[in-house]
Amino acid sequence: MHKCPHTHILALTTVLLTASLAVHAWAGAMAPDGPPPTLVLKGHAADLAGAAFSPEGSKVVTASSDGTSRVWDAATGAIIAVLKGHEEAVRSAAFSPDGKRIVTASRDGSARIWDAASGAELVMLAGHAGMLEYAAWSPDGSRVVTASRDKRATVWDAATGKVVAELMGHKSPVMRAAFSPDGSRIVTASTDKTARVWDALTGAAIATLEGHQRMVLGAAFSPDGQKVVTAGSDEIAAVWDAKSGARLASLAGHERGVLHVAFSPDGTKIVTTSSDRTARVWDARTGALLLTLSGHGRPVMGGEFSPDGKLVVTASHDKKARLWDAATGSLLAALSTDGSEVQTAAFSPDGKRIVTASFDGVARVWDISALGGAR
Repeated sequence: MHKCPHTHILALTTVLLTASLAVHAWAGAMAPDGPPPTLVLKGHAADLAGAAFSPEGSKVVTASSDGTSRVWDAATGAIIAVLKGHEEAVRSAAFSPDGKRIVTASRDGSARIWDAASGAELVMLAGHAGMLEYAAWSPDGSRVVTASRDKRATVWDAATGKVVAELMGHKSPVMRAAFSPDGSRIVTASTDKTARVWDALTGAAIATLEGHQRMVLGAAFSPDGQKVVTAGSDEIAAVWDAKSGARLASLAGHERGVLHVAFSPDGTKIVTTSSDRTARVWDARTGALLLTLSGHGRPVMGGEFSPDGKLVVTASHDKKARLWDAATGSLLAALSTDGSEVQTAAFSPDGKRIVTASFDGVARVWDISALGGAR
């Protein structure tokens, strides 16, 4: 769910030294137990695909395989609205930049835009010939991009539901799509082993990011929009020039497929998560490995930096989310979800809370302010 971009630089002279001194943060049995969740958001009838805070932090939205999304009060846990209308699983849900609307993407082939306060359906985005995997807002909230298994991504006018552009060229399902920070471009990730950069208004292809040997499951722009990072099932994450498509760095070290990638808020670092049960933090300029975050017992499905860049949260099918110091790799807390696999974990805008989404259909909100949140 989401999320804002970020970018910067380190001196080339540090490459070999940094690589040779890459820190391995072993958690193991020493993992400190985190606090219990402050809120347990129950109501869904099936597993959750994700959960995220609203931009001002007052609400949480959840996406579920029960065909609904729900909006919750992030302070009390009360249900504000149930977003009903999809006929199959909801794969993603995201607040608009102003927090007033929500876009959902479903395996029924449609995306829908809803009023975040009332739950009323505002616009239906229909036209894909296959299941949707993801939907994301443009930075100004005027457009939505959808990623579909019909091998296309589509840009829509969020007010009218009309198609702005069709992004056609991938040969296999499109798994993710995201706008650049200025909204002028879109990056897509596909199981055809490529990512592509497009003009967001015309749909014209700008660059094809080729080189992965297996599926590309995720892609994200750097905060300045100059780079793209991709997550490959070939055990590699790669950093690319967003204009030319040239590969700038290969982030090699994972022993199984890379599932998720994200830049730090200042763009100097990248976090990757993998089926090899680790997350890793890299120098975004040089590709040097900075930290290996070890301790999860099953695949690490997602990871992201806190808004101030000082923390990393990881979500794993070992039924825990873990909170790490982004500078040292020290494990700050293991957040247990009472025996259910964690699919996603996301920070609140102020960095003081985390929301997790689990296979038991429950989202949990954790207060981490005493553990280093918003330090």
